[in-house]
Amino acid sequence: MIGRPAHNVSVNDAMSVVSGYSCFNDGSVRDYQRHTSQFWAGKNFVASGSMGPCLALTEEILDYKECVLKTTLNGAVVQEASLSDLAFDIARLVSYISSVTELLPGDIIATGTPGGVGMFPTPPLWLKPGDEISVEVSGVGRLENRVQSSIDGAGPHPR
Repeated sequence: MIGRPAHNVSVNDAMSVVSGYSCFNDGSVRDYQRHTSQFWAGKNFVASGSMGPCLALTEEILDYKECVLKTTLNGAVVQEASLSDLAFDIARLVSYISSVTELLPGDIIATGTPGGVGMFPTPPLWLKPGDEISVEVSGVGRLENRVQSSIDGAGPHPR
């Protein structure tokens, strides 16, 4: 989470604008995600993303790269990775994003996902109503969600 305004911040100064860390579950709606070459529809579907349940301040996390992210689905671990394995570290992400747009206090940057995404195993591991999924980051907290069907019953639209 961003703690103070930042625009064109350098990689060396980028961590000074980060106020803390939380858990995020983007809950992508894959059939909508494939409507175009951009993922925006599937990543911004009604009630598909969640964050929390708390914010660990940067003072509480001495080195975020030592944190481990673990995702469980119905009690089984489906993802586990160290934040040191991020393709782009947080300072580089903050610097790059701030070169495109001004970051403001309260802005959230979701860093991406480790291996184990449900669309890649054979057969794919799609979430279904009633599934319980949790995202835990060591030193930060644990976010738990239950998958529900669409509120309005809308299904995929023709392309």
